[in-house]
Amino acid sequence: MADTVALTAPVLPRRRELLFGTAFATAGVLMVMVTLIGAYLAVRNAAGTAFLPENRIPLTQPTMMLLTIVMSVVTMQWAVYAISRDDRKHAYLALGVTLLLGFAFANQQTFLWKQAAVVLEKTGGALFYCVTGGSFAMVVVGMIFIALMAFRALGGQFDSRQPDGISAAAIFWYAAAAVYSVVWVAVYIMK
Repeated sequence: MADTVALTAPVLPRRRELLFGTAFATAGVLMVMVTLIGAYLAVRNAAGTAFLPENRIPLTQPTMMLLTIVMSVVTMQWAVYAISRDDRKHAYLALGVTLLLGFAFANQQTFLWKQAAVVLEKTGGALFYCVTGGSFAMVVVGMIFIALMAFRALGGQFDSRQPDGISAAAIFWYAAAAVYSVVWVAVYIMK
């Protein structure tokens, strides 16, 4: 009688393409934003007092935007924590609150642009809109990414064994928050 040997495939480690892809894309976006902020600071230092001479940029809205984005970082981490423990109700709630805070940030930014009324023809006007618009675009893309991952979570694709989508969205969201905190200091505090 011959002994039969059951052939089983080796268990391979999970692939994390979404996390790695998000990390590399985020690194690229961060390099662009650091370059824009550096150009803004260089032009501002070279222009001296001629840089945005009719500066009407208030500090209240940017500071509230910073607090809003910091609160959204907390709720995004709450979503990562909840999905990694199969707590779907709290994960959905945290993702929804994060999107709500992101919408509040976007609303505050558009209000600030209208209130500041920086003119593009003035020295630094275009750079002001490039830097703040880049930060705004990161938040909007992050909101779209979070919404897509939330729909995938609603479909049951993410759980404690596979939380990569929510974690990937969190990586990009944290980078967007970090970029805005640098923009807050470079553009609004160091006027």
